[in-house]
Amino acid sequence: MNRLLLAAYPKPYRSRHGEELLTCLAEAYPGRSWPPPREVAALVRAGVQARARATAHDTTRPWWLDGIHLAALALAALALIPYLQDVWHWALRIDPGQHAMAFHFSGWYPWAEGPTRIRLLPYGLLPLVCLIALLRGRPWIALPVAAAMIWAGATSHGRTLFGDEGKAGLGYYGLGTPITARDLVLSGTLCAACAVLTACRPSRLRRRSYRWLAPVVLAMYMAGGLHIISVSPTFQRGLFALEVTALIAAWAATASTGDYRWLIPVAAVAFIRTQAIVIQPQEFMQSLPDLVVLVLLIAPLPVLAIAAQRRQGQALAP
Repeated sequence: MNRLLLAAYPKPYRSRHGEELLTCLAEAYPGRSWPPPREVAALVRAGVQARARATAHDTTRPWWLDGIHLAALALAALALIPYLQDVWHWALRIDPGQHAMAFHFSGWYPWAEGPTRIRLLPYGLLPLVCLIALLRGRPWIALPVAAAMIWAGATSHGRTLFGDEGKAGLGYYGLGTPITARDLVLSGTLCAACAVLTACRPSRLRRRSYRWLAPVVLAMYMAGGLHIISVSPTFQRGLFALEVTALIAAWAATASTGDYRWLIPVAAVAFIRTQAIVIQPQEFMQSLPDLVVLVLLIAPLPVLAIAAQRRQGQALAP
C-alpha cells in the first residue's frame, strides 16, 4: 500500500528516490502497510509540491498555455459531473428506472422498455470525449466536441440527438451545484479555450496518461452504482469536498513555485460558477446565501496571487 503514496510524486522522483522512500517507511513503521494519517498527509503534500516544481521548471511550454490547458480540463470535468450516472448506465446498458436523472425527456436509453423508447445519446458523452482529448493533448478533437456542447445546450428545448437535457426538480444551490447543459457560458468558455489551444501549436501541450481517467471511472461507478444523482445533497457535499481539495492543491502548488499557471483554472471555474449564481434558476433552492457563495468563490483568487508574489519575492531576496 505504501507504493500508492509514490503516485503523488513525479516519475523522475520515483525512479531516483522511490525505493529509498519505501525503505524509510518500512523501517519507521514496521509491520504496517500504511503509515499514520499525519505521515500520509505530509507525503502527499510533498508529492504535490514536487510535481508543481517539476511542472514549473519545464520550459517546453509557456506557463499561460499550460494554465489554459488546465482550465479547459477543469471545465470539461465540471461539465461532465452532472451526467456521471447517465454515462455509466448508458455504457453498461443499464435501465435506471426510477433512478433516472430528472430530465424532462429521459427516454434516450435504447434498451429501455415502454413508449418512450427512442434511440438518443446521453449528453455526458460530449464532455467525456472532450476531457479525454484534452488529457491526451489533442485539442483539435476537443474543439468540435465543445462546439457540439454549445449546439446541444442551445437546442435543448427541442428534440435533438441528445434529447431535452434541462433538469426538472429541486437542487441545492451552493458551491457544489451542478451546471446543466443549458448553461452556454460553460460550453462557450470551454470551446474558446480549446480554440486557443488548437491555434497555439498543440504539439507543445502536455500529454497525460490514460491513468488520469481512473478517478473519472471511479466517480462514474459511485454515481451509477449507488444511484447518487447530481441534485442530491450527498452528491453536492462530495463535489464541494472535491473542489476544496483542488483549491488546496492549487494553493500548495502556487506557494511552492511562485507560478501563476494554477490561477487560470481557478479563475475560470470561479467565473463559471459566479455567472450561474447571478442567473439563478428559480426552481433551485439555496443551500448557502448568495453572498457567502460569491465570497468563497472569489476569495481564492487573491490568495493564490499573493502566494505566488510572496514566493517570487523570497526567490529574489539575497
